[in-house]
Amino acid sequence: MDAIAWSGFWEGFLVKDCAEQADGSLLIRLMADPAHKVLCGRCGLECALVHERRARRVRERDLLDRRVWMDVPLRRMLCLQCGGRHTERCSWLDAGARLTRRLRAWVEALTRLLPIRHVAELTGLDWHTVKTIDRARLQAEHGVFDARGVRRLIMDEFALHRGHNYATVVIDADTQRVLWVGEGRSRATVRAFFDLLGERCRDIEAVAMDMNTAYDLEVRARCPGAEVIYDLFHVIALYGRKVIDRVRVDQANTLRHDRPARRVIKRARWLLLRNRENLPAGDEVRLEELLAANQPLATVYLLKTALKEIWYAPTVREGLRRWKTWRRQARESGIPALLAFARNLRLYIRGILASALYPMHTSVLEGMNNKVKVIKRMAYGFRDTSYFFLKVKAAFPGKTR
Repeated sequence: MDAIAWSGFWEGFLVKDCAEQADGSLLIRLMADPAHKVLCGRCGLECALVHERRARRVRERDLLDRRVWMDVPLRRMLCLQCGGRHTERCSWLDAGARLTRRLRAWVEALTRLLPIRHVAELTGLDWHTVKTIDRARLQAEHGVFDARGVRRLIMDEFALHRGHNYATVVIDADTQRVLWVGEGRSRATVRAFFDLLGERCRDIEAVAMDMNTAYDLEVRARCPGAEVIYDLFHVIALYGRKVIDRVRVDQANTLRHDRPARRVIKRARWLLLRNRENLPAGDEVRLEELLAANQPLATVYLLKTALKEIWYAPTVREGLRRWKTWRRQARESGIPALLAFARNLRLYIRGILASALYPMHTSVLEGMNNKVKVIKRMAYGFRDTSYFFLKVKAAFPGKTR
């Protein structure tokens, strides 16, 4: 092999020879280029005194279908400038590395698209080696906390593992960029985020969340100028569980003597919980028949629609009027589950009415949860939560303001 033809691939070295190994890989042996200036690996200044030479075997990026290995004769220089013995600086090989920068760049490109296991199989590298490379890339790109210009936040939780194991995620409401992810959903968990935010807590105007008391207390303690907005999606979901489901079960229990009618009500859960516009073809007629035949179910179903309208009020005054009307109708219904829900919701009314000033919601995070699930499935689960959180931040870099 002509050394001159390969001289541009590995700066400071020439190809001495190339041989095929028993496993089909290529072994390229390099030699120092006498015309190249040798630089100290520590201070970067030119050195002339060689202390010793050490051969290092490193992996290069594959050549067509061949794995490529190289024997590199690296020199330890006696540097008179910084006063020590240091391995020479190499532009294409990091200090102490066994992989060239070209190979690392290839692995980094692959891990943006493929799971680690697939990249490891494709490149022939160990799974942990690929993970280390990918983690270093993610840390460099997304590891630094940056909340400059952030005024509005959205906070929510997502399932980290099976069971009651959750993580908290905070995003910039304006750019939809994930700012921070932490394990847990307690007040102590989100306190770590506000500690990072520091003096910028004063700049926060509004925070959207579900009715999580831990989040609420910490936001009010650390961001006194911020308005808390309770999310429509979570309140309506809670209404479905606490009111509609409870009334449906109670009504089914009163029809024990009428098995066909009881079966209709028991099987109507998703018919009642879904929005009318999302019902499959033919189910709208079933819904109308069910509501016409059962007054308590009709009442809680219609009040669910009326409850949503509070969030869509154009002003706080109009929202307050709608809330008072809804609460009066709930009291007049006499339905215990509805009365209990109305009493509890009264404690959160300020955060609901604030949606007229800040039309924010956490639905964007609900969409993110689907992508988070895909990331977990691609990895067959993450044992390293900090690495997983970097993956989540990388998946949602946000949009330009």
